[in-house]
Amino acid sequence: MRISATLTILIALLFVASAQASPSGASDDMDKLLIDKGLLTRIDQVRQSVGLKASELVFTAMGFLGVPYRRGGNTAETGFDCSGFVRAMYQQTIGLILPRKAEQQAAATEKIERTDLQPGDLVFFNTMRRAFSHVGIYIGGGKFIHSPKPGSQVRVEDMGLAYWTHRFDGARRVQATLPDTPTLEALPSLEPTLR
Repeated sequence: MRISATLTILIALLFVASAQASPSGASDDMDKLLIDKGLLTRIDQVRQSVGLKASELVFTAMGFLGVPYRRGGNTAETGFDCSGFVRAMYQQTIGLILPRKAEQQAAATEKIERTDLQPGDLVFFNTMRRAFSHVGIYIGGGKFIHSPKPGSQVRVEDMGLAYWTHRFDGARRVQATLPDTPTLEALPSLEPTLR
């Protein structure tokens, strides 16, 4: 389901307005307005849709476990590098085309706190002595899936391991739309190739 940017902003403003301290009865009026306009139903639908997409993204990514690493790779047939893997998963599952490089993906997404991580969020690491040189997809439970390095394969890692803890550069959340990116409907069909 698509919701225009204007409707999304309206919903956010209504939430902010309802969260402010208000005279007695004003909160009831806001609730009535939200119900009358059908916005509560839409908000629940959006929340469920986002949760389903994140679960679908993680599920799809897990289907690519074992695909070999390849520098510059962005398909299961050729192999993936870290940012190519993330880009392919978002394109196939969500229909968003992320930038190609890890540092560009970090710049194009919303910074979040590590404590706010949810499945489908991006996690970045400094593995090449430069910020945002590596990226993976958070899958929950302190773990992420990624295409790590030459000679390796797509795999799940624990962010709590000392190697990843010391190199953690931050977490980012992909927005529903990115500037100047087509949706999945505007792209040729992308069938995932599972190994």
